[in-house]
Amino acid sequence: MLLTNITTIKDFFIVGFPGLLPEYYGPVSALLFLLFLAIAVGNVFILVIVKYEKSLQKPTYLIFCHLALTDLMFGTVTLPRVISKYWSDNSIISFYACFTQMFFVHYLASTHSFILMVMALDRFIAICVPLRYTSLFTNTTVNGLCGISWIMPISWMVTLVVDAMKLPFCNSNIIVQCYCDHNSIISLGCENVRFSAILALGFAMFCLLVPLAFIILSYIFIIVVVLQRSSSTGRIKTLSTCTPQLIITGLYYFPRCFVYLANFVGFTFNVSLHIFIVMLYSHIPAAVNPLIYCFKTQDIKEILKIKWSKVKIHLTTKTF
Repeated sequence: MLLTNITTIKDFFIVGFPGLLPEYYGPVSALLFLLFLAIAVGNVFILVIVKYEKSLQKPTYLIFCHLALTDLMFGTVTLPRVISKYWSDNSIISFYACFTQMFFVHYLASTHSFILMVMALDRFIAICVPLRYTSLFTNTTVNGLCGISWIMPISWMVTLVVDAMKLPFCNSNIIVQCYCDHNSIISLGCENVRFSAILALGFAMFCLLVPLAFIILSYIFIIVVVLQRSSSTGRIKTLSTCTPQLIITGLYYFPRCFVYLANFVGFTFNVSLHIFIVMLYSHIPAAVNPLIYCFKTQDIKEILKIKWSKVKIHLTTKTF
């Protein structure tokens, strides 16, 4: 509990999807639970298969593991609370639990963005300087770069949370969102929140635009190098190795950039639609990414085929 010069806030009330009728609470909670289950099962599967398959313990797949871990943690931090709201009508979240959730929401999103930058670097080195790839981009290098991606945003997010906690709050403790995020919390502040908003925007733009600029430049260089190759078959084959990374990157950045640009040009969504869009681009990629890892990467696809063949042989043998 934090004492401000206005009032004492002990708990916050999570609205979820505004205007949702009670008769839809059950179906919505079931859909959110299935989404959480897909995120948990898919990303745990990626972590396990890379852990136990020695042939997959390469830089590219280690990056996939780091991305899977951020997706798994983000779903675990955000979805159980909103599922509980619609499943058991539990809309209350404590003051400190709300700010803890806010920290992890923005921290994990920032970490994910920087790991995508590492993934782009992986493709850049593999295609532009392939002969030096194994010496430049080792497992140790990948874990070091991803480790920096995990550590770097911590101090920024702590600053963001501490600044928001210092705000004097009015009597309203209603958060119009499915989870605690910075914008929803500072909108409850009684004094001028301009500094808090600018601070958050600065961190958000840095964590979003710096990795995105690096990713765009990397793929421009990749395309230039690929186009210089004489064989059209070789070009297609080389670009196909980038397909999983491009899809994953697009799923993360395009919706966010669309929302930011829409707000910048003055186009505003109604509250319900905005919350729905945020939930979609925050969670659907986390559920879809494991499928992309499995069906768009040759090594994992081959391992799954081999294991499925063994299962079919075992079942056939058992039948006879």
